[in-house]
Amino acid sequence: MASLDEARLAVSYGASAVGLVSAMPSGPGPIPDDLIRTIAAAVPPGVATFLLTCKQNAPAIIEQHRTTRTSAIQIVDEFPMDEYAILKANLPGIKLVQVVHVSDEVSIQYATDVAKHVDAILLDSGNPRLPVKELGGTGRVHDWTISRTIRETVGIPVYLAGGLNADNVGDAISIAKPFAVDVCSGVRTGGKLDEKKLSAFFAAVSEAPMRE
Repeated sequence: MASLDEARLAVSYGASAVGLVSAMPSGPGPIPDDLIRTIAAAVPPGVATFLLTCKQNAPAIIEQHRTTRTSAIQIVDEFPMDEYAILKANLPGIKLVQVVHVSDEVSIQYATDVAKHVDAILLDSGNPRLPVKELGGTGRVHDWTISRTIRETVGIPVYLAGGLNADNVGDAISIAKPFAVDVCSGVRTGGKLDEKKLSAFFAAVSEAPMRE
């Protein structure tokens, strides 16, 4: 979400969570931390607010969350396994979501390992190993059969992201059976939230096969 108006529009169509992107090395949609806090404070009860952060140590994320005050933290880059406990101890009640960028079957083992430390996993199509890291908003899909294997393995909620739009989200849900889906570029035009695309996306999700 780039503004309070965008967040309100998404919620009006039934969004159960809104993503608020802080500074990133690349990709669309980062906004200042003070705006993240403003939007998070205005979102109605029952709708989760996700701080998307690329910070890779617990003290930095804790400090950022003290400014933004979201209900969940989505860590979009690799994070030290032994520091999740520090986050949980210092941020009681705040849900931790770790992004796993699905590239091949190695992603399955990483997701299995990290699932022991977080509340949910989000599967995306970035590439954190590039010289300029891609940590989201790529508009690319990944292999949803790998996503399904991860969902069947980890034992915690799995969100599916990566190039989803109204035309393919039904197939993605049918194959991967995620807990929820996450969309960014698939509902935007010229960098702005597109109400027609948003409406079509929610319609496609509502018509998709139910989760197992």
